Amino acid sequence: MRIVITGGCGFLGRRLAIRLLQEGSALGAIDDLVLFDHAAPALPLPEDRRLAVVTGDIADRAAVARVIAPGTDAVYHLAAVVSAEAETDTDLGYRVNIDGTRAVLDACRALGSRPRVVFTSSLAVYGGDLPPAAGDLTPLTPQNSYGVTKAIGELLVTDYSRKGFIDGRALRLPTVVVRPGRPNRAATTFASSIIREPLCGQDAVCPVSPDMVMAVASPRAVVNGLMHALGIPGEAFGWSRALQLPGFSVSVGEMAEAVRRAGGAAAFARIKWQPDPLVAAIVGGVPRVLKAPRAEALGFTCDSGIDEVVQNFIEDDLPLQRQLAG
Repeated sequence: MRIVITGGCGFLGRRLAIRLLQEGSALGAIDDLVLFDHAAPALPLPEDRRLAVVTGDIADRAAVARVIAPGTDAVYHLAAVVSAEAETDTDLGYRVNIDGTRAVLDACRALGSRPRVVFTSSLAVYGGDLPPAAGDLTPLTPQNSYGVTKAIGELLVTDYSRKGFIDGRALRLPTVVVRPGRPNRAATTFASSIIREPLCGQDAVCPVSPDMVMAVASPRAVVNGLMHALGIPGEAFGWSRALQLPGFSVSVGEMAEAVRRAGGAAAFARIKWQPDPLVAAIVGGVPRVLKAPRAEALGFTCDSGIDEVVQNFIEDDLPLQRQLAG
């Protein structure tokens, strides 16, 4: 089996690649795994003859077609410009998140073999006057450019699937905590920073109030979902190929208390509270509670709570994170 992961050198792509190499996919053993990204990986990858890393521009149709070559059985499309960057640089966000997604889908269509495609979407597709809990039946009303591009991606995946070009599924991810590596330009990057940096002995700035509530999931839970999604028959998704994944709700203050429990008073004191109205507006505009009955019926699961998420980070990423911080 040949699988391509766009954005494959990012933290989710890297973790997914390691799992696929270790366990195989739901569709069969891995013969070739290609990671396509705009830059070389910042974190180490395993040495494996089945693994190849290709750098290039996701909006370059020729480059994408060379990577999603005949014989490709499945594609994970993770490549994207993140929220705050897509908002401040409209053209870049549209180019990567819309033109790049079209390039991926058209390369898959050209194969003529209806490959399975997993597209990662976001809670940013929601916005405005939200119900108490958001989910599959909540209208798509994005309030920023990132959310718009992700909503377009979801609709394209469903339409290409309806036409028989691909066998797609679009997964709306909760905010992923804790992201290893360095802070990025996502508005929610602080949600990882306030756990990651203090546990490495560094200060972190929190730009929102402790009572801000977020819907989150750990990288371990999200990668479990990405692995699981590939094996589900397309017709099981029913009326839409877009699916809200489960997440749990936690306040930022509770996240800080989990840092105190894991790292003590010294770690907790490294969280510096400095309000940023722009970040607070973006984060406050997405759902705080999720409703995911379709995903749960299809076998998707989530973490039990914030202490499990912090413990996952300590087990999976903290040693390497300390090396990066050192």
